[in-house]
Amino acid sequence: MAREIRITPSILNADLNNLEYEISRIASHSDLIHLDIMDNIFVPNFTFDFEYANKIITSCPIGIDAHLMVADVDLIAPAYAEIGCASVTIHAEASANIASTLRNIRNAGARAGLGVKPQTAIDAYASFIDSVDMFLIMTVEPGFGGQKFMHEMMAKVRRTRQLIGDRPIWLQVDGGVSLDTIVEASEAGADVFVAGSAVFNAQDPAAMIDSLRNLATSVTY
Repeated sequence: MAREIRITPSILNADLNNLEYEISRIASHSDLIHLDIMDNIFVPNFTFDFEYANKIITSCPIGIDAHLMVADVDLIAPAYAEIGCASVTIHAEASANIASTLRNIRNAGARAGLGVKPQTAIDAYASFIDSVDMFLIMTVEPGFGGQKFMHEMMAKVRRTRQLIGDRPIWLQVDGGVSLDTIVEASEAGADVFVAGSAVFNAQDPAAMIDSLRNLATSVTY
């Protein structure tokens, strides 16, 4: 049986000076737009503050998948849900009260995601299985786009898929997803794929999304 595959391109590698056009090129082919929020504290990079992110979210023609790589995530995550994000993911390593923050995201109307960095074991957060709508397994160290896919993270993806079982929880991978790696990630159990460089460095970004989706969908389990 084939899983429902979702492709959520990250605009981190898009032309941020022409973002409306960049998103328009892929909106009809993408499931969501992945928005990386970095604060130069939790990760060594800065992308968007809340005010600028709000402009992107409210003007985007399709739903936003917000990935919060910030130190004050418990305070700010519900606000991203309130302004209209379809999905808001927090990092387990940044949250002082995971259960409460996930609940607040849901209460504000968004899907609640829980992400872990490469060195973080997923089993430590298995107790939140019924509080999440998506698990995010980082396949690079968060902070910068264009990094090499960490094949060793596939064991963690397989373990997360095992923990999810039959629950309707999405399993997302983020980092280094390309035509060369998406089948491996799909075979491990991922069904939501963040692709940045692969999409926006392609001559035809929309066609690249279709190619990625076709490869991931070709995997059965």
